[in-house]
Amino acid sequence: MKAHILYVEDDESLSFVTRDNLELQGYQITHCGDGRQALELAHSQHFDLCILDVMLPEIDGFTLAREIRKYDREVPILFLTAKSLKEDRLQGLRLGGDDYITKPFSIEELILRVEVFLRRNKISQPQAPDRYKLGNFEFDYENLALFNEDNTFQLTQKEADLLKLFADNRNQVLKRSDILEKLWGEDDYFLGRSLDVFISRLRKYLRSDENLKIETLHGVGFRLKED
Repeated sequence: MKAHILYVEDDESLSFVTRDNLELQGYQITHCGDGRQALELAHSQHFDLCILDVMLPEIDGFTLAREIRKYDREVPILFLTAKSLKEDRLQGLRLGGDDYITKPFSIEELILRVEVFLRRNKISQPQAPDRYKLGNFEFDYENLALFNEDNTFQLTQKEADLLKLFADNRNQVLKRSDILEKLWGEDDYFLGRSLDVFISRLRKYLRSDENLKIETLHGVGFRLKED
């Protein structure tokens, strides 16, 4: 089964080359050139990955991602952005995006990121359900759900992947470089900033349980401590 990708880019030349290369890799690509049309497509079709340019006609990429996240917390979202400011990049992650690539980018880099996103997807790697007991929380990895008696959190795929990594290695130190290699495919400074955003999200979800804590070991990595 081919992974179905929603690709939103208004630059005709760039979109032609990118779409052509992704299709050569075996992916099914649905392309559109403005955010409003993309939102209609996202409502009416199932996609395994969304690749969104930030600067789009009608509805910009950040707003589009926020709207998609209102009804779909699972689909990975990858931003393409010409903006180089750290704040702009982190904004996309806070809105529910999973990663970003700064323009100009190489097709090889994009394909690598796509492969990393889909590596754990049910299309590429069917897996048995994974459920964990974390403090007073239940973590249902397959359904991207974290819940206890008081709260239910619907996770993004990247949030679930990171929490699963911690759950599988609770009370053990995970090196920052190892986390980046496993979940993003490479150890990079800006990807490290993305990791920090996701760590902050997980801490927010888990903060109601005083027996769970994601510790930072400066210069080394992180540890999910469960008392």
